[in-house]
Amino acid sequence: MTSVHVDPDPFTEVLEAAIAEGAEVLFGAQRDDGVFDYGEDSLTSTLGTVGAVSALHFADPVGSADLIAAGAGWLRRTQNEDGGWAMVPGLPSEAGPTAVASAVLHLVDPEGSATPVATGQRWMDDHGGLDAIPHPEVVSWCRQYYGFVGWLAPEDMRRFPLELALLPGLYRRLFDLRLPMASALGLAQARHKPLTRLQRALARWGEPNALKVVRQVYEHEGSTGAWCENAWVTGLVCTGLARAGLAPDMVAAAVGWFHRSMAPDGSWETGPLDAAWTMYAARGLAEAGYAGDPRLAASVRLFVRIQQHRPFLAFGCPPGYWGWSGTEGWPSTLETGEVLSVLCRLPGDEQADAVRRGVDWLTRVQDTRGSWGLCVRNTKVANSGPCPMTTVQAVDALLDAGVPAGDRRVRRALGWLARVQSPEGTFESVWYRHHTMGTAAVLETFSRVGRAADEPARRAVAWLERTRLPDGSWGDGSGAPGTVEETGWAVSSLLAAGADPATVRSGVDWLLARRRPGGGWPSENVHEYVRFVSRYSNPAFAHGMALRALGRYRTATRRDTTS
Repeated sequence: MTSVHVDPDPFTEVLEAAIAEGAEVLFGAQRDDGVFDYGEDSLTSTLGTVGAVSALHFADPVGSADLIAAGAGWLRRTQNEDGGWAMVPGLPSEAGPTAVASAVLHLVDPEGSATPVATGQRWMDDHGGLDAIPHPEVVSWCRQYYGFVGWLAPEDMRRFPLELALLPGLYRRLFDLRLPMASALGLAQARHKPLTRLQRALARWGEPNALKVVRQVYEHEGSTGAWCENAWVTGLVCTGLARAGLAPDMVAAAVGWFHRSMAPDGSWETGPLDAAWTMYAARGLAEAGYAGDPRLAASVRLFVRIQQHRPFLAFGCPPGYWGWSGTEGWPSTLETGEVLSVLCRLPGDEQADAVRRGVDWLTRVQDTRGSWGLCVRNTKVANSGPCPMTTVQAVDALLDAGVPAGDRRVRRALGWLARVQSPEGTFESVWYRHHTMGTAAVLETFSRVGRAADEPARRAVAWLERTRLPDGSWGDGSGAPGTVEETGWAVSSLLAAGADPATVRSGVDWLLARRRPGGGWPSENVHEYVRFVSRYSNPAFAHGMALRALGRYRTATRRDTTS
């Protein structure tokens, strides 16, 4: 009997090696508690340091003088050569961080920081000043800091109307996750900002409710002194309370937290992203064939443990959600949807109750228009209101949990999505750079429910095909270079829509060529910390999206071979 030797396909060998090596690189970042931890290099924050320094200046200028000096020194050292600052040091300068960094340096050390302040303000002038910042919320925060240092008259600072706190539902819808910060700063304005007699009376009536909101969040998170485990958010809250002369217990707790959380180099971080790192890592591994790997059992236990079983009263949220960090974190549709999808893809029975509670939470916070925002139902706030990408992440979670495609929740969401598609065929995303990932995510969801031939899906496909770069990758669709994150999601969604694998082969080749020595992929700043203003990277997301795309491509080519 004669045997026939068949040489292995070199491309298949490269593909399999990339998946295997990429998976091991991801598992190499997993802690014993199941968290895929990428915090060491991705959390240092200009905004966090500004928030801490300003809060300590107003709350404890003598006792925290050494921390204030250390923070100011760090800000001076991390200023870019062009005079600006980025949220993450070393990246291109951004207007928001530059405005507040230069203001806080002038606040705490006007003489020693005169040159950095002058060059920072020159950068702002060269880039259009505060009026050029494309986000009203960021402009509002910046104007607060300009008012602190006298660059803006108090009467020109945006007013936070405390009387709205007398109507809790409306107050939540108007301010959303900004409630604690807006409340604290509004309390300070009632004492420092020129107000009419009527405004002052209204503010006085609303003050107890506004202070109650701040305390509800404080107590929900265990009275640690940190709001959202984030130095920027905590800094805004502490600054407002300290300037108002209110809640000395919360102010003292915040000061203590700042003392405990300062890094040795004088900086403070944004909050940990335990859930956000882990959900994308686990999702990528599951789609690349590792759903049954016993190492993911620890991540399943993590997700079950950090699901929250108490309502988040300040935001009017029922229990059953996940946040982006720990067991008392702030509620998020994005994390809740992605974690649910991961739990439904991984084997085991211990997550069944968690899935059921998560589905109930998503159902209860769906907007009446059919969309989902970050957590507050029916809000229209720009940075956390209705979002196409957040909406399809919620829909995908429902589908993964067994909700049928004809369910009213799904139908309402798809109807809303069809109405908000742009004339070019794109969909927006609040939390990811425009427009490739939002468009790809919506396309994938329409395809999952058997509507790949519908007009919204066909227009999304056409836009993705039109914006593919000559090297086979995808960037933002407006000329930016390709990234692993955007290319991975585009390839995945086109395959989900039924594309011939050959038509996305150039994108797969690009992903394979982008691998780092030893496996894994580089991450880019495609995540919106504040939409249009400040961005950051999530290495787990980059690795996970690459593995998702390669795993789907492998599955699609195997199916074509055996059919």
